[in-house]
Amino acid sequence: MNTLDAAAASAAVREQVRSARILVVKIGSSAFTGAGVGVDTVKLDSLVDVIAGRIEAGGKVLVVSSGAVAAGLAPLGLPRRPQDHLTQRAAASVGQSALALAWGASFARYGKVVGQVLLSVHDFSIREHNANAQRTLHRLIALGAVPVINENDVVSTATVRLGDNDRVAALVAHLVGAEALVLLSDVDGVYDRNPQEQGAVRLDVVASEADLDGVTAKGGSGLGTGGMASKLRAARMAADAGVPVLVTSAERAAEALLEGRSGTAFAPRAQRLSARKFWIRHAAEPAGSLFLDDGAVRAVATDRRSLLIAGVKRAVGEFRAGDVVVFADQHGQQVARGVAAYGAVDLSEALAGRAELAKPVVHVDDVVPF
Repeated sequence: MNTLDAAAASAAVREQVRSARILVVKIGSSAFTGAGVGVDTVKLDSLVDVIAGRIEAGGKVLVVSSGAVAAGLAPLGLPRRPQDHLTQRAAASVGQSALALAWGASFARYGKVVGQVLLSVHDFSIREHNANAQRTLHRLIALGAVPVINENDVVSTATVRLGDNDRVAALVAHLVGAEALVLLSDVDGVYDRNPQEQGAVRLDVVASEADLDGVTAKGGSGLGTGGMASKLRAARMAADAGVPVLVTSAERAAEALLEGRSGTAFAPRAQRLSARKFWIRHAAEPAGSLFLDDGAVRAVATDRRSLLIAGVKRAVGEFRAGDVVVFADQHGQQVARGVAAYGAVDLSEALAGRAELAKPVVHVDDVVPF
């Protein structure tokens, strides 16, 4: 992309963020919590001042708040984030109450009511749960409340969880039809390498995957589970949903939320994924995997064709017809997702030559390449 095109893309995204009527703001743990202190109310009040300013200007803001585990450390006498999942859940249980009280008290200064919303994998992957979450969030907004959303860490497991609140924020942005997503952390944008390294350059705009060539990103801080890698994944998800994204630091929240300035801007896809394909690619929890030969990989990932039984080498998992499955090549590299037309038992019979299938394993309309 030439300089003029990049400048135009950046300006367009920033104007979309500035003027968005419905805005999702994700705030990382490091922005308002600290080891040994729990919730830092001074930092939290500063963030709420900015969010309240956006609301008073006519915007509808949904907050995705990290920090439940971090907020629970000090009350439980834990010196650092625990490594075992059971203690993490216990800390999240204590911290979630502290977070709800802190957010509520801070927004009360502006006469705003907070609605706590805890979401799990199933709330996005199961259609009925997804619809219920969507209706509840819209109703909270209509009633003038500020939804404060977090993953429900207390009931999550090591294998069945959303993983980080950057992903939650992108899924929520799609769920409510947000017009922009702002991801706030302790770094003022996306850099081509570790920003502490000499010569690191901050990207002004990402308009396509090509703009991220050569960029290296790693995990998060000791208090959180995110990091720049998770923000890049979330920005890609939001782009698929047609939602512009701004990634910057909590210290520059006012510039980002009120003016659309600072940080790295991510342009949305020109053609957003349909709601169904977005669900298949990003929200549904895969129930199994299909390993394909090279011809089948080309058929589904490049030629955009249905998956036939002849191209399936083996099936893994106890999935049923209608479940989402991952497609992988023979080296285990994931290439697509799709909705299986048959369950694992029927596929196993067909692969063993004991049964014939009357239709494709996955129809082309239910295939979403990566």
